[in-house]
Amino acid sequence: MLSRDQLREHLVHSRIAGDVATSRENNLDHYSSLANGDAYYRLGLTFDQPWSYRDILALMAKSAGVVADPGHRWGQDTIDPDLTIDAVDAMAERVAGVLARRSPRVLFATGHPTGLLAIHLPLADLCARHGAVLLTPAEGWTYTEGFGRPRKIRYLQDIAMLDDRGGFVHTHDAAPMRQMLGALDEGLPDLVIADHGWAGAAGEAGAPTVAFADSNDPGLFVGEAEGKIDVVVPLDDNVLPRYYAPLTDRLVTQVSRAL
Repeated sequence: MLSRDQLREHLVHSRIAGDVATSRENNLDHYSSLANGDAYYRLGLTFDQPWSYRDILALMAKSAGVVADPGHRWGQDTIDPDLTIDAVDAMAERVAGVLARRSPRVLFATGHPTGLLAIHLPLADLCARHGAVLLTPAEGWTYTEGFGRPRKIRYLQDIAMLDDRGGFVHTHDAAPMRQMLGALDEGLPDLVIADHGWAGAAGEAGAPTVAFADSNDPGLFVGEAEGKIDVVVPLDDNVLPRYYAPLTDRLVTQVSRAL
């Protein structure tokens, strides 16, 4: 495992954090859309209080490390690598606490099969090796809402994703996770590890949830602030999969050390 300083350097070099590829304009557009009540940006969550554009920007500066100045309207935006590392460690502690139980029920899902799947796969393997039951509800469930053609839930090594004509696809949708949770006969999982609408729907349902989120996905950070999601790791969610390896090594190692 890299030291904290080495990992920080890697996160900045790979642009998982630091000066990220997600533009300031894109971030602010999403914050405004969430403040204006656009359901797409809530990622399956409802909120207990109104969140203004300025409130969301301030939260994102605090939780993800974007530029706090509302006058910074375009160009480069940032994620604080120390906030990323701190959240990875908090996630590891939460995962270890669940794995310390007898046969915990854990559910994995990702809307980023070309990126974050690289983190989910080793973490799922670790959970299975420590006695977790990896849940795979609603496999094959199909829907067409918003797409014009069927998409269905499919699992790869117990990680839920959306399949579209034989290929795993990027999605923000919360509907598949709602279906998965509704298909469970034994109640909510002990832990959901997810992103995008998969995480939002799980947190909204009351399932203990930890998540990964980019700086343009403010809904999950608002969910964390309101206590519906336990931990959100801020990171660029679409860099080359191999770049996530050092971060994944830290997460897996910290979970193992805590057990």
